[in-house]
Amino acid sequence: MQTISIAIHGGAGTLVKGMMTPELETQYKAALQKALDAGYALLAEGKSAVEAVEKAVILLEDSHLFNAGKGSVFTAVGTHEMDAAIMEGKTLNAGAVSLITGIKNPVSLARDVMDKSEHVFMAGEGAMHFAKIHGYALEDPSYFYDELRHSQWQEIKDTDSFQLDHSVKKDSKFGTVGAVACDKDGNIAAATSTGGMTNKRFGRVGDSPMIGAGNYANNETCAVSCTGSGEYFIRGVVAYDVSSLMEHKEYSLEKAADIVINERILKLGGDGGLIAVDAKGNIAMPFNTEGMYRACKSSNGTEEVSIYK
Repeated sequence: MQTISIAIHGGAGTLVKGMMTPELETQYKAALQKALDAGYALLAEGKSAVEAVEKAVILLEDSHLFNAGKGSVFTAVGTHEMDAAIMEGKTLNAGAVSLITGIKNPVSLARDVMDKSEHVFMAGEGAMHFAKIHGYALEDPSYFYDELRHSQWQEIKDTDSFQLDHSVKKDSKFGTVGAVACDKDGNIAAATSTGGMTNKRFGRVGDSPMIGAGNYANNETCAVSCTGSGEYFIRGVVAYDVSSLMEHKEYSLEKAADIVINERILKLGGDGGLIAVDAKGNIAMPFNTEGMYRACKSSNGTEEVSIYK
């Protein structure tokens, strides 16, 4: 029997156990569980891995708790710029969007780029025009307003500082959401979405929408969604690096993912984590930070919803 499985993440970083209220921890775990259950339910119904990862990421984007979609952080000019990518492992089809505003679910727009265009990656005004053609409504800026995100921005507004998402140390929490899945046919897929960095300037783009850096899927190896210090994940081509170790060194999913996160990315000076699945339904969720919002579920009986190590 083919194992069906799904893993999701909501960001990694300095998640110190004593710093989070029990109420907030409960909220995070409930949001992760909801996205996990919805994605897994589609797999159990026989739906594709692509459908499952899109659904899981949509629910994470719809939560104000995570830095994606509704919970996106503020840029230097007080707007929200979002990025997303999706990829399926059978044909290596992929879609990605970057620097988009007002779109409730960027991951769905990335899926439409994959399914309804000749292209892989659209950004800025062009991506917004594509969204308009395909009937996307623009949310009012108030939809993306969150008091915590706004106060984070106010602290460093009008300075040259930028910060990764909510953390004790200003530069050490990475807000991204993602999902990877393996369906009943042994096809795998990955999706990743982010609201970027607080107070970011210059149209900065991180690893999340970049195929091979923050998101990748190939039936021959694995599907990967990353969360971390994006500049380092781009330089390390992290998602593809896991796939390469499996392909060329014949490492297991777990070994390849562990080496990339706990050796190779650290050598570059980056930190964070990733979730990954292979075509047998195996799951890996390594991270080198104090915590990573994560959850997984498999037809072999595995189920986990965790924040800390």
